[in-house]
Amino acid sequence: MTHVMAKGANIALPVAAVRAVLRWSATPGAPDVDASALLLGPGGKVRSDADFVFYNQPRHPSGLVRHLPKQQTADGGEITDTVEAELGKLPTDVDRVVLAGSSEGGTFRAVSGLRLLLFDAAAGDGAPALAEFAMADGDEVTALVAGELYRRAGAWKFRAVGQGYASGLIGLATDFGITVEDEGDTRAGAAAAGPPVGDPRAAALPDPRPAGRPEPGTFTLAPAVPQAAAQPAGAPPPPPRPPTVPPNLPPAPASPPAGRPGYGYPPPAPRPGYGYPQPQPPAPVPGYGYPPQQQSPQQPQQQPGYGYPPPNTAPQAQQAALPPVPPQPAPPAEEFALPPQGPQFQPR
Repeated sequence: MTHVMAKGANIALPVAAVRAVLRWSATPGAPDVDASALLLGPGGKVRSDADFVFYNQPRHPSGLVRHLPKQQTADGGEITDTVEAELGKLPTDVDRVVLAGSSEGGTFRAVSGLRLLLFDAAAGDGAPALAEFAMADGDEVTALVAGELYRRAGAWKFRAVGQGYASGLIGLATDFGITVEDEGDTRAGAAAAGPPVGDPRAAALPDPRPAGRPEPGTFTLAPAVPQAAAQPAGAPPPPPRPPTVPPNLPPAPASPPAGRPGYGYPPPAPRPGYGYPQPQPPAPVPGYGYPPQQQSPQQPQQQPGYGYPPPNTAPQAQQAALPPVPPQPAPPAEEFALPPQGPQFQPR
């Protein structure tokens, strides 16, 4: 059974999905009518511009609210524009679904037979409407809220509203929080896709890179090392450079001057003078507590002269027992030569 609704009346909806249909007479020269729907949150505003479903944005991102193509009845006497909503699947932050309409080319006073029909979306095309709300007394408005689906105590209900807007669809959409794209377009009335004109989101972002900084992936080559000038043809080659000593090699030691020992070198051993006796080592010192050793008296040894035999130092008794030594022939005369002079005799 169809509930015929008066303005402000409401009924419960025991269905999970509804089909809301705006229907009016196809009168020649009458304004065209478009149906739309707005999904509102607890504050009575849309959550975003995507919550506005109309002919330029016929499907909500969730797919639960859809705008269907406009049709004409079989006899051609009426025109219908339809919106479907799956109420049982809408999220909990959606409290209301506003069913609206707008006219193009005139006001609703020139639209005859305007009414809103509410059907069960699961029923067939021949099923009767759940509710019907006639808006015969149209005012001089170009947009109106025909009715609303609202949530109450976990269930959905329908209320007949019939509130008009003289400012058209733009005023209606702005009243529910929609960002208007073009105020001169009474048919579009809101942003369908992308940021609206004048929205700061449409401005190009400044380049965060400082001026003069190269693009990513750009490499700067190091300055070239200057090369030697080219040798002209026919010119003689330049003289070779002397080899350089590596810096880690120590300098060669300088030889000390003649007759003086160099710093860091041991002094030369002294040589005995010509014809002088050699120095004798000192006599041994007896140990503490022991008697000194008895030494036989010896004649002081005389260093023989150069080229003479050593003297016979045997005792007198032994010399008497020995046979006399026959005289030896004199050795041949040798060529006399001075010995090599030591460093002390060289001129300084």
